[in-house]
Amino acid sequence: MLVSTKWLNEYVNIEGIAVEELAEKITRSGIEVDSIMDRSHGMTNVVVGYVKECVKHPEADKLKICQVDVGEETTQIICGAPNVAEGQKVIVARPGAVLPGGLKIKKAKLRGEESNGMICSLQELAIEGKLVPKAYAEGIYVLPSDAVPGEDALPLLGLDDQVLEFDLTPNRSDSLSMLGVAYEVGAILSQGIQLPEVSYKESAEKASDYLKLRVDAAKENPMYVAKVVKNVKIAESPLWLQNRLMATGVRPHNNVVDITNLVLMEYGQPLHAFDYDRLGTGEIVVRLAEEDEKITTLDDAERTLNSHNLVITNGKEPVALAGVMGGANSEVHDGTTTVVIESAYFAPASVRHTSKEVGLRSDASARFEKGVDPNRVAAAAERAAQLMAELAGGEVLAGSVVFDKLDKTAAQITVSPDYINNRLGMKISLEEMLSILERLQIPTDAINGQLVIDAPTRRQDLKIEEDIIEEIARMYGYDEIPKTLPVSESTPGGLTPYQAKRRIVRRFLEGAGLYQALTYSLTSKEQAQAYALETAPVTELLMPMSEERSTLRQSLIPHLLEAATYNVARRNDSVALYETGSVFLGEEEDGLPQEVEHVAAVVTGKWVDHAWQGETKPVDFFVMKGIVEGMMDSLGLVEGLSFEQVALVGMHPGRTANILFNGERIGMLGQVHPTEQKKRDLKETYVMEMNLAQILSIETDDLVYVPVPRFPSISRDIALVVASETTAGTLEAVIRKAGGKLLKDVKLFDLYEGKNVEEGMKSLAFSLTYADPERTLTDEEVVKAHEKVLNALTEAGASLRG
Repeated sequence: MLVSTKWLNEYVNIEGIAVEELAEKITRSGIEVDSIMDRSHGMTNVVVGYVKECVKHPEADKLKICQVDVGEETTQIICGAPNVAEGQKVIVARPGAVLPGGLKIKKAKLRGEESNGMICSLQELAIEGKLVPKAYAEGIYVLPSDAVPGEDALPLLGLDDQVLEFDLTPNRSDSLSMLGVAYEVGAILSQGIQLPEVSYKESAEKASDYLKLRVDAAKENPMYVAKVVKNVKIAESPLWLQNRLMATGVRPHNNVVDITNLVLMEYGQPLHAFDYDRLGTGEIVVRLAEEDEKITTLDDAERTLNSHNLVITNGKEPVALAGVMGGANSEVHDGTTTVVIESAYFAPASVRHTSKEVGLRSDASARFEKGVDPNRVAAAAERAAQLMAELAGGEVLAGSVVFDKLDKTAAQITVSPDYINNRLGMKISLEEMLSILERLQIPTDAINGQLVIDAPTRRQDLKIEEDIIEEIARMYGYDEIPKTLPVSESTPGGLTPYQAKRRIVRRFLEGAGLYQALTYSLTSKEQAQAYALETAPVTELLMPMSEERSTLRQSLIPHLLEAATYNVARRNDSVALYETGSVFLGEEEDGLPQEVEHVAAVVTGKWVDHAWQGETKPVDFFVMKGIVEGMMDSLGLVEGLSFEQVALVGMHPGRTANILFNGERIGMLGQVHPTEQKKRDLKETYVMEMNLAQILSIETDDLVYVPVPRFPSISRDIALVVASETTAGTLEAVIRKAGGKLLKDVKLFDLYEGKNVEEGMKSLAFSLTYADPERTLTDEEVVKAHEKVLNALTEAGASLRG
């Protein structure tokens, strides 16, 4: 909403208050002032001129030499506007003038002829082209004939004005009018407001003799008022009216249309003017449109309607789209002599649906959608009739043609001062509350210690007790609310055990060098089950954004691989990413998919790249395995962790393993299949995915610290020859089981296949550490324990390598 302070001053006295101060007061009272626009833009030395003579330039077809009276003298100005002519009053920027944008006007020669200034268009005075009357859109602006040459042109054009731009919340539709703003500013400044005086002489003829009205859709249109004005003369609006409209962002057209727009901005009540003769039937029928009925609106667009769009008709065909825009077939034109003024209350929901369906939003629909004041419907029509009599020479027929089933009863709200103070944490007296509501011109009585309020119909936002509390608080001053701390028992915040362990997982992975990724939960149907630990019926969207985002994922890996491909394609060839997120499996009883949190990672390229030391290490299976082991160790779960070689779709057949905890599968890791790597333009790439919800639900013992051993340990190394398919993990499990309580650690330190080892066999070397925290072990005890290990390994099919 654009608010002209010059226009506002006619309703409430704001003289002597700086516009910045006024804007600050309005903002602090609850309506944000987005910006302040000075319409003068710092212009100087712009005056009224009279074109005494206008002849063609001898050296230029499009230029004219004008002799212009600027009050003190007659000066020569060269002008290129096509509409400049002798006898016009025009806007002249004298030499030395400063126009918007810092443009300085100087004396000049154009094609050999002297030019002492510039005859201006409105656009050159920083008025937007869309607001300039069409007659002057391509040329200079012609002032009224009573303008005095030499006078300052800025006041005449209303440019000695400042405009406030309001950023209104949807509930404050009352401030979508100058009168609504006047009520607000009057309350802020503790001043009364001056409403327009409406009076005019009516004709002896009655409007009801010229026009019949029938409303067939009372729910959508509970009130309709029509007035008839005869003998109007269509002409250009007076300059003051054009100035007001342009200041508030509305383009002037002609006096009749401009009057309806002026009343719209003044009262907040949309009006429409029909050409009575173009109606053709002397009848207005308000009804719902027929299915696929058509209407051509004022913007010359043909629109197809449906059966719940409300239309105004002449009894035969639509002549307006109710609350949105008029029809071209009943438009006021230069030959119009009799006008029907429409003022109505249209149901907000009806206008909103129609506006949205036809793709047309107007100043009128914006106000109807939010709800207009029921008690201003008739008043606005009267105001328009008065102005048409004054400015268009019209003869207003007696009375109005009215359909009225609208409830105009004010909403009554009862609230106690104690309730208000308790909600605000303040101590405002009853007298102060009554004073605030009186300033807002909200009728209030104090009855038995209660505030009984009749909310005015202009304030459609006042419905409940909290609305009154807000009014009192904003007018009393939000800055006056005391600063206090809550008086109650406080509960310290903290993480749940699940959240704490998830944070441990993330910190470990980031500490290991992986970056967190966030990817879409939606994927394509083809990728939805790729790499899934567990497959279930997929969940598809009914209206997806695209086929690539149509199905909820069952694995995190596909999107992580996409992220790796994206990075590698941009020359970031070493990528390490992880993600914790949900996968979606099947359906639960409520029809929604089961949501399970997983953790996944992808690594490709170099894991170590120390150029200074000349040390590099490419990613391999054991890097990813080490990440998994470290993550589980950070959770205190490494003891039950094991790996089992497996073949999975999309994975390398010899470098893939299931991740087990106490024998139960909790995830998988391995190299992406070479075919898939090539398809994605990736080098060796390793992935892992684990059921994080399952892992974090495992209960762990509290961390226990043990002292550094006081007694020495004894190490024994063994090299074993086993079949190639035997895994090191199997042998380690045999060693740990046979080693008993004295065996403290087992480490694999060598794998060998080749010379001196027969085909189909391999050599694995382990280092075993024996110790007792309470004493020093003897050789005999270590030999005895070691023999048990060797015997167990022999039984498992392993032999010592000679």
